Amino acid sequence: MQTQTTTGDYIVEMVGITKRFPGIIANEDVTIRIRKGEIYALLGENGAGKSTLMSMLFGMYEPDEGEIFIRGKKEKITSPSYAASLNIGMVHQHFKLVSNYTIAQNIILGAEPTKKLLGFIPIVDEAKANREIAEISRQYGLEVDPTAVIEDVNVSTRQRVEILKMLYRNAEILIFDEPTAVLTPQEIDSLLGIIRALRDGGKTIILITHKLEEIRQVADRCAILRRGKLIDVRDVPGMDAREMAALMVGHEVQLTAEKSAAKFGDPVLEVSHLVVENEEHFQTVRDVSFTVHAGEIFSIAGVSGNGQTEIADAVAGRLKAKSGTIRLHGQDITNMSIRQRTLAGISYIPEDRQQVGLILDFTLRDNLGLKDYHKEPFQKSGMLNQPVFEENSEKLIDGYDIRSANRGSTMVRSMSGGNQQKAIIGREIEQDASLCIFVQPTRGLDIGAIENIHRQIIAERDKGKAVLLISLELDEVTELSDTIAVIYSGAFGRIAPAEDYTTSMLGEYMMGVAKDNAKNGGGNE
Repeated sequence: MQTQTTTGDYIVEMVGITKRFPGIIANEDVTIRIRKGEIYALLGENGAGKSTLMSMLFGMYEPDEGEIFIRGKKEKITSPSYAASLNIGMVHQHFKLVSNYTIAQNIILGAEPTKKLLGFIPIVDEAKANREIAEISRQYGLEVDPTAVIEDVNVSTRQRVEILKMLYRNAEILIFDEPTAVLTPQEIDSLLGIIRALRDGGKTIILITHKLEEIRQVADRCAILRRGKLIDVRDVPGMDAREMAALMVGHEVQLTAEKSAAKFGDPVLEVSHLVVENEEHFQTVRDVSFTVHAGEIFSIAGVSGNGQTEIADAVAGRLKAKSGTIRLHGQDITNMSIRQRTLAGISYIPEDRQQVGLILDFTLRDNLGLKDYHKEPFQKSGMLNQPVFEENSEKLIDGYDIRSANRGSTMVRSMSGGNQQKAIIGREIEQDASLCIFVQPTRGLDIGAIENIHRQIIAERDKGKAVLLISLELDEVTELSDTIAVIYSGAFGRIAPAEDYTTSMLGEYMMGVAKDNAKNGGGNE
């Protein structure tokens, strides 16, 4: 590769960057140049190389080829601490926080202010840290309580803590890796406002995302990556979403789901007067009743934390019902184990793919066989049949476009979040269950993968399966659903055909400001 020189007009330049891992080229001869004070987006499919490229800027990897210039000076960024010395900070897709530490303790970790006890013993000055963090949080509109413990705060507050970690260290170049993947629509709007304010305050923002609308709302320019290569760099104002999607995936993308009219069959899932309590005996689900029929997509819409995930977990068997009944094809499954429910005909895509959906230190091959390992032909006489595991993984990897460095022998921990999600969805759909539970099925996925999964969900419905869908993406709910139940504070505000709702009406029920005339939690038969 011929060495290229810097122009000095940019705060960040990554020139001719190539990064290889065993079996895969993550980045191939990529050059990007970022101006001070702009929001520069990296757009691409899952596995396109966006996070790898930024991980080199943050010092987590070193490039095999190419050069990095910061403020016109060539730098060899060997560690995150060296990146921090260059005023570079990064908010990772999966937060890196200590759950039993306070917000302030997480923010100052590694950069603690000290004072002298008895005039000579250095100790951490937590009072000073609390004051400084409270001041920074007010200055940037990121209000937090510095003394709150991380495990007790919600996801959007944890996001703010990650941003404050950068600002506390005087970061000037801020990298956001899929920052909205775990946020509600309202929280997303708030975060995008914060990103604009940071840009207006002189910070340089690099935004890694696959969400076209977010790029259109805040970015000044965007670089499109596809399978490790730079496809184009565009000015965002005036760009068409369809054009952006086509550049990202390499072909025209259907931005809205197409489905025929539903043909409801017999009831598959019947939930009656369900009550679920948390460990503190607080009712997270309050007297909820509903029915999902064969050939129906039944969606539960609501702001995160209102009990929708607990309903899915209670149906799947992960949570025990305090009271009420759950029936599958008329059979009471309320007290069945998870495996009994799986064998009875339930497949489940959980909200938390890493903690619940996968065993991260198993191979992709083994993860794809987790629901079948105890059955023939996956085992015979108590011995696992490895060729069957291999055949199963090859089929699912190709069928669901699961991208990994070493196909079935890849450790799942090393895969991108989007490809981890594809693995779970492929495994669960292939169970051919009569009830498919999808919780946040497209979280962290790019537009091409979302299009494909929406098509698969509709196909399951059209095969006569019952689908229970829980999503924080309102567009997803309105496009896919035949019936929508809106949940607020653990109870249903309304159950009605999808076409009976407007977006504003959905929002009112989600915020608890609208009430249905029908009895709360009524059926939908």
